[in-house]
Amino acid sequence: MTVAEKAYDEMVDLFARGTDAEAILAFRPSARAQRRVRYLLGRSKSGEITPEEAAELQRLGEIEHLMQLVKARARLYLDRR
Repeated sequence: MTVAEKAYDEMVDLFARGTDAEAILAFRPSARAQRRVRYLLGRSKSGEITPEEAAELQRLGEIEHLMQLVKARARLYLDRR
């Protein structure tokens, strides 16, 4: 399983457990996923990234964007309480 697939799987598990807004806001990617993103960003900045790595970085960025949207919505729900 790639790191991007694992990161996606971690997020799916979070929701499948029937989590609440507080748990969503506390969610952080695994240390492995964070290291991988830093590595891929470094390779991208240096111009050494492969097409496969670029696709993986894009996928991780999409996952991060989705999680940001979910967290923003969770904050709204908490504010309405």
